[in-house]
Amino acid sequence: MSAHDFILPLFVSEKLEGRRPVASMPGVFQFSLKEIVGEAQRTQDLGLQAVLLFGIPERKDERASAAYAESGIVQKALGAIKSKCPALVTITDVCLCEYMSHGHCGITRIDGDHFHVLNDETVELLVKTALSHAAAGADMVAPSDMMDGRIGAIREALDAAGFDQTGIRSYAAKFASAFYGPFRDAAESPPQFGDRRSYQMDYANAEEALREVALDIDEGADVVMVKPALPYIDILWRVRERFGKPTAVYHVSGEYAMVKAAADKGIVEERAAVLEIMTALKRAGADIIVTYWARELAEWIRK
Repeated sequence: MSAHDFILPLFVSEKLEGRRPVASMPGVFQFSLKEIVGEAQRTQDLGLQAVLLFGIPERKDERASAAYAESGIVQKALGAIKSKCPALVTITDVCLCEYMSHGHCGITRIDGDHFHVLNDETVELLVKTALSHAAAGADMVAPSDMMDGRIGAIREALDAAGFDQTGIRSYAAKFASAFYGPFRDAAESPPQFGDRRSYQMDYANAEEALREVALDIDEGADVVMVKPALPYIDILWRVRERFGKPTAVYHVSGEYAMVKAAADKGIVEERAAVLEIMTALKRAGADIIVTYWARELAEWIRK
């Protein structure tokens, strides 16, 4: 392993003047616009090559308008980070859940006791968000919403706007998982009604995962990602073996929090457990690992 294998997720909030710890994720913080620049510099100094940015807006609405606003929090953060760390690869989360008043990843319609996420209408907003991130300096956009057809639509729009060198790292196989809870605290994006099983993937269905990955590759994804990590290590292996594309995996917040809790109780030794987990993910085919331990891993590997 090397530090280049890891990407650090960072949360930047429009509502903060400093930093705020995430209670369910020890060692993880929300950062203000001012603080995020120093955090990016520290990340680069440790030898990490890339960060994944998540934005937390001051106001939300039912059109996620802050996601694609020219002066949105992610757009501002990109400019600030690139001015200080031009060589750091900036990847942006392209999703609407953090910006929607209801916390879902797309435009919704409620029919009686049921709700639907409107796929095509949502894709239009995802395209606008990706374009605004590219214009603000993102090196790569990472659609995490799981809408159908969004990779092709984003690729076409980026190319048409002259951003043909902006990459797409697709959440190609994102499962409806129980391990996302702490992230929703960090990103302030829990659904206000229902759940996300209608557009995220059934965790029992491996064949669907492979079909989704194949579709995203056909539509122009440069990197495909499996999420979560350890419970889906079989999917990771199959994706890497079948498609041979650059393959990422997201070791998610619930997986992180479990190890932190066990280490706090003295049940496991944190460093040893984390190194074993990351080695297993790399052994299974991960070219890239998104992890909240990226900084610590860079230090441990250096030593």
